[in-house]
Amino acid sequence: MSAKAHPKIIIVRKVVADHGDEHGGAWKVAYADFVTAMMALFIVLWLLSASEKVQKAVGGYFQDPTGKGRQTGTTNAGIAETLTLNQSQLQQLKEKLEQAMKQIPAFQNMQKQVRMTITAEGLRIDLLETQRGLFFETGNPRPTTAGKELLQLLANELVKLPNKVAIEGHTDSTPYGRKDYSNWELSADRANSARQILMESGLGEGRISQVRGFADQRLLIKNEPTNPSNRRISIIVRNVGLDEQEVNMGEAKPNAPEKAGAPPQSKTDAEPAAKSAAAKKE
Repeated sequence: MSAKAHPKIIIVRKVVADHGDEHGGAWKVAYADFVTAMMALFIVLWLLSASEKVQKAVGGYFQDPTGKGRQTGTTNAGIAETLTLNQSQLQQLKEKLEQAMKQIPAFQNMQKQVRMTITAEGLRIDLLETQRGLFFETGNPRPTTAGKELLQLLANELVKLPNKVAIEGHTDSTPYGRKDYSNWELSADRANSARQILMESGLGEGRISQVRGFADQRLLIKNEPTNPSNRRISIIVRNVGLDEQEVNMGEAKPNAPEKAGAPPQSKTDAEPAAKSAAAKKE
């Protein structure tokens, strides 16, 4: 048999060289870490050179990232300018007011009846009554001499601040002696009397945010509803921007919910219904 009848078979072998890990994906992870670190560095450098307003806004976001506590409007939660004075500023205001009140000759007899606390709304100043009536005459919306003097002093300090002020009146659970005048009227009238004194002492009308009367619905000492300390006037130095936030939230109108199971009525369906209703009226 000739050679042409059996062709020669040629086998080609390809060898793939092993190049190690230089073509793997590990370098991408390292590069991403490097870029993240550089971005963080640039953000820190930018914050150091930014204005105080921007720094407070960024700090406010990290204190309340969800924006539920202090949102400006309905969509910019946690991103807009921080609405609150920080804790140190409120503490400084509290200490300043305490020092100013010590200048009142009768303050030694009333210092236990003045309580200042920092709340989510701002700095709350509670003037707690005694059994005999310290800041207001017993059962009367008329302030005493000591009460009027203290309110005048507070007004002199509050005029220096940009914050708006809310005034609350509270009573204990002892029913008032008249049928036509209850604890509701008494608490509201006392709060309004405090407002008048603050305004007469220089606090502008635009600085008064709210005047509230709560009667005995928000007792300070709940297990002793008739305790005289439940009768009190509260002056709240509200956080800056809090009133604007409440106005914006009030102006946001939610869409009217449709009745369950009722499909939306189209324009073509609504027109015959309107015509039939008009025909019935005729």
